[in-house]
Amino acid sequence: MSKSHNFLFLLCLLLLNQAYSQDRTTIEAKNADISDNLDLEAVASIFGESEDVEDFEKRLNDPKIQINNLDLNGDGEVDYLRVMETGSGNTHTLSIQSVVGKDQYQEVATIDVIKDKNKKTQVQVVGNVDMYGPNYYFTPYYPVVPVFFSFFWMATYRPYYSPWYWGYHPPYWNPWRPYPPYMYHNNVHVHVNVNNRYNYNDIRINNNNININSNNNSYFNNHPDKSFNKRNPGVANKNELTNKRRETANKAGINNKADLDRAVANKSRENKDYQSSGRPVTKPTTRPSTGDQASSRPSTRPSTQPAAKPATRPSTQPAAKPASRPSSQPAASPASRPSTSQSKQTSTYKRPSTASSRPASSPGQTRSAQPRSAYRR
Repeated sequence: MSKSHNFLFLLCLLLLNQAYSQDRTTIEAKNADISDNLDLEAVASIFGESEDVEDFEKRLNDPKIQINNLDLNGDGEVDYLRVMETGSGNTHTLSIQSVVGKDQYQEVATIDVIKDKNKKTQVQVVGNVDMYGPNYYFTPYYPVVPVFFSFFWMATYRPYYSPWYWGYHPPYWNPWRPYPPYMYHNNVHVHVNVNNRYNYNDIRINNNNININSNNNSYFNNHPDKSFNKRNPGVANKNELTNKRRETANKAGINNKADLDRAVANKSRENKDYQSSGRPVTKPTTRPSTGDQASSRPSTRPSTQPAAKPATRPSTQPAAKPASRPSSQPAASPASRPSTSQSKQTSTYKRPSTASSRPASSPGQTRSAQPRSAYRR
């Protein structure tokens, strides 16, 4: 898959009006498509690198490269993709079927291998109509023709029929949880051989139009509302859906991979306080509830600082200083200093008290202060 196509598939992450503010499952349901979970260019690439059809089926389900990201039955694990082959002579058709339940299969794509009149092998990958819409075809061109292509034209060749079914899988296969489509396409492109060419066209080279999956238990027969035209009304097929995504990207200013990387970085910085579910955590739940930041800050700071300072300083300092200084210094200085410096005043004041007391103790003395002063008057 080319870089331009990889860039387009990442748009489901970037072109969301309320990314990370809604639940992720809701976002994917509105902006992703079932067809995003199986890249047909990647399928065409590993087909040209396989040793035979059996090896191709193994590569489709290899947990190491994870070409498949389909979960049609919704059990939380990727579906096993089996390959059923039919045809003879100059035309062979390989049907890629998703095992969705017991005796239930859904054809998701086919590969036509045709030997033309010049005895050259042509390959075309055909997307299922319900998966990718009508007339969605890829024609890969391999610089080196795979060796096993010559097997199809041998008289002793026997078509391949996968022996695996629901509940009976090969030992190498361990199902994994499907990734979001944008993560899937970001990782799967490394397994696409860039030396090959993958041309999109709307003309099928195989006119026989063989339908191997003719049972009535297929996924889209049981869920007609999940077909492509129901999922994407007004869109012709997967190719037109991709072009619409490109137009939306251009309007958003995303014209190359550098713009895409910049937008991804900005989204990660803007939404760093959000979990994977898309719902806000601590910071968005406290601040937006008050209306704005200006209204929330005064409600917390004035309640702590003004309440602490007036409660401590006025209650301690004014009560201690007036109680100590006035009670100690004024009481000590008048008691000591006036008794010494004003001794004359105190002695003249105390003499009448001593004179009045002396006659009481020594009645023999003749002098008396009180009668003498009364005579003078």
